[in-house]
Amino acid sequence: MDKPHQPFADGLPNLSEAHVELPTAERVQASTPLAHAPRFLILYGSLRERSFSRFLAYEAARLLEAMGGELRIFHAHGLPLPDDTTADHPKVRELRELSVWSEGQVWVSPERHGNLTGVMKSQIDWLPLSEGSVRPTQGRTLAVMQVSGGSQSFNAVNSLRVLGRWMRMITIPNQSSVPMAYKEFDEAGRMRPGPLYDRVVDVCEELMKFTLLTRGRADYLVDRYSERKEREPDRLKAIAADVGFVRAPSSELAS
Repeated sequence: MDKPHQPFADGLPNLSEAHVELPTAERVQASTPLAHAPRFLILYGSLRERSFSRFLAYEAARLLEAMGGELRIFHAHGLPLPDDTTADHPKVRELRELSVWSEGQVWVSPERHGNLTGVMKSQIDWLPLSEGSVRPTQGRTLAVMQVSGGSQSFNAVNSLRVLGRWMRMITIPNQSSVPMAYKEFDEAGRMRPGPLYDRVVDVCEELMKFTLLTRGRADYLVDRYSERKEREPDRLKAIAADVGFVRAPSSELAS
């Protein structure tokens, strides 16, 4: 196999130099250090009175609070199905405002029929990728957890991880899956000590570290070359014409 001689001398003819920003260590530094406590939103995927996903969510909240975080837990009671109402519904507004407020999130779902629950998916589906100039999830850290009634499985956390990537979140490597959850929580809803609890501590500790590392610089970390190109006025006008929002002059459409 022939290898090209380096350094490459054939250039980058397809690259728009006006939109290239070479990453540097200096640019990764937060311009203004944040003084407030790291902010975390926790979502869980069950409406049951004795909900093990809620119990696990509370354990994560206790740990993150003990590590210096500020916590909000969203309760999905009363949240309508996606598209069943408009986005100005009080529960939808509450969820979106909490997501914008947060710097990191924890998603906890039961595993039902081999995947996450509809309650969990509905919450995520109500979070838009963008709302005007605001992106409610982009650049926020994310930890995923699941509970199941049977043997250990990773279907729900795998699906949550896919969703987190799709929502442009910084999903941490670690995760927690709690099998036979009815054995792992006492009557008061507290998680029993043991390796599974230790793993939850690991996840929360890692989430806190990643959040401290990325907050204040997340906008830069997730800024994209392709999106910088699309923000150009001419490019935006062409995209709008392409999807039918405006009619562009024939000369522009031809180009």
